[in-house]
Amino acid sequence: MMRDPVAAPTGITYDRDSVEGWLARGHATCPVTGRPLRPEDLVPNHATRRMIQEWCVANRALGVERVPTPRVPVSAFDAAELLAAVSAAARRGDGPACRQLAARARALGKESDRNRRCLVAAGAARALSSAFAQLVDRRPPAALTAAGALEEILAALVVFFPLDDESRRHIASPASLDVVVSILSHGEITARASAAVVLREVASSSDAQCLEAMSVTSGIHDALVRLLERPVSAQATKAALVTAYYLVQSTDRAAASRLVDLGMVQLLVELLVDSDKGTTEKALAVLDSLLLTEEGRGEAYAHALAVPVLVKKMQHVSEMATEFAVSALWRLCKNLSGEGPCKAEALQVGAFQKLLLLLQVGCMGVTKERASELLRLLNGSRGGVECIESVDFKGLKRPFL
Repeated sequence: MMRDPVAAPTGITYDRDSVEGWLARGHATCPVTGRPLRPEDLVPNHATRRMIQEWCVANRALGVERVPTPRVPVSAFDAAELLAAVSAAARRGDGPACRQLAARARALGKESDRNRRCLVAAGAARALSSAFAQLVDRRPPAALTAAGALEEILAALVVFFPLDDESRRHIASPASLDVVVSILSHGEITARASAAVVLREVASSSDAQCLEAMSVTSGIHDALVRLLERPVSAQATKAALVTAYYLVQSTDRAAASRLVDLGMVQLLVELLVDSDKGTTEKALAVLDSLLLTEEGRGEAYAHALAVPVLVKKMQHVSEMATEFAVSALWRLCKNLSGEGPCKAEALQVGAFQKLLLLLQVGCMGVTKERASELLRLLNGSRGGVECIESVDFKGLKRPFL
C-alpha cells in the first residue's frame, strides 16, 4: 500500500520511496513508460492519498492503521538555504542559532531518506563540520558546550555520514578534537554517543594527518577507556573500539602501551565473555593489536579469562573473529615469557582440538599459518594435560594453575 503517492509527468503514480529509490540507483526514466524522469518532476498525488486514507479509516476494525499525511520533502533550494544559515550563524559566533539550525537539519535528515540525500547533496556534512570548527575558534568552547550548540552539531553530523576529506579535517583540528574529547568524557549520554561515532568516522578514514592529530590529543585514550567501562550505547561501544584500533595501528606502539596502562586489556577480555558478533570482532581486533606489546601480553595472561575466551571465540562467530582470536592466542603462546603455563592452559580449554577442526574445515593465509604453528607449539605440551570440555566463564578462578 502506498504511503506517499506521487505523480510523474508521464501520468503514472508511484509511492515516493519506491520511485526515488529507483532514481537513486542510477535510473533516470519512468519505470513504466521509459521516458526521462527527475526527482524534482514528482508531485504529490493528493487525490490518491486521500482515497488510501479513507480506505484505511473504513477498514480500521480489521486492524488497518491510517496512513499519515506525509510532510512536504525538502527541496534542493530549502536544503541550501538551511545550510547557508548554519554557516552564517557560525561566522557570527551565534551558538544558540547554530544549535537551533543544526537541530532542524538533523530532524529533517531523520524524517526521510529522501531528505537526508537532499541535504547530503547540498553539503550538510561540510557545512556542519565547518560550523563546529568556527564556533570552537571564535568562542570559549566551555560556553558553547554549556549552551548545547556543539553537541547538537555533532548529533546532526552523525546523520549525514560519510564525511569527505574537508569535513574530517575540520573535526580533526587540534581545537576541535579537544572539544570532541571533552564531550566524550563529560557530556550527556546522547552527546557522548555522538562524539564517539564522530571520532570513529574520522579515525576509520585512515587519514594519516587526522590520525596523528588524534593520537596527540590530550585525554583521548582515557575517554575511550572510560566509555568502555561505563557504556552509553552499543553503537558508542563499537565506535570506541574502532577508534582505539585505528589509533593503535597508526602509532609506534605508543597508543597500545597507553591503553594497556589504562586497563584496556582487562576490559576487552571481560567484554568478550558476552558480546554480539560486531562487538566481538572489534574487541578481538583491538586485543590482538595490544598483544603486540610485552605489557599487553602480560596483562592478558594475568587475567583468568583471557586464554579461555580466545579459544572460545575461535569458532562460531565469524571468519574475522576467528582470524583475530587465532592471532591473539598465537601471540600469547609464542611470545610470552614463561609460555609453558599459557600453552597448558590453552590445551586444558580445548585449543588443540579446535585448531585441528579449524584446519580441517579450512582457513587461509596468515590464519592458517598461525593455527599450524600453534598446533606445533601446543603438541609439545600435550602430555598429561586433561582437556576441559566446557568452561564456566563467570565462575572461573584459574583453577588449572
